[in-house]
This record gives sequence, structure tokens and C-alpha cells, in this order.
Amino acid sequence: MKIDLDGDQQFLYRISCTTCVARGRSPWSTHRAGGDNGFMAAMDRWTFHLVEKHPGEDAPCLAFLAEAQQRLHEKREQTPG
Repeated sequence: MKIDLDGDQQFLYRISCTTCVARGRSPWSTHRAGGDNGFMAAMDRWTFHLVEKHPGEDAPCLAFLAEAQQRLHEKREQTPG
């Protein structure tokens, strides 16, 4: 995980996978801007990536998988169909 500042001096959270590639040769990654919500969104996406692409891996963030799934479920319920 890497935390940078964007052009507006706001936090930018970046998480990359050292194993997976996306869109050709670029490493799989997630980028989310913002305060706590951006951090949580980035961590949730990373957690889902681990579960889907690296089953059986042991990572501390997996302890929060149920909460990440709940946030995703709530977000989908709020999105107009």
C-alpha cells in the first residue's frame, strides 16, 4: 500500500498486487482518493481481490471480510436500478 497526495493535496490510496496483472502488463491495483472512505474503499477492494484471486492466503485484512461484504451490499442497495 502506498499513500500519495493528489493535485489538491488530498490523500490518494494505492494498493497493488505483486502477482497479478491487468490490462496487458500493468500490475493489478486499486486507487481511491479521499479520507477514511477512500481508505476503506481501497482496503475493501483489496480484500475482495485476495479472496477471489489468492484463495487460501492469510492476510490481516481478511478478518474484516464480512464488514467489506456488508458495505458492498449496502452500496448496491443504494444504487438506483
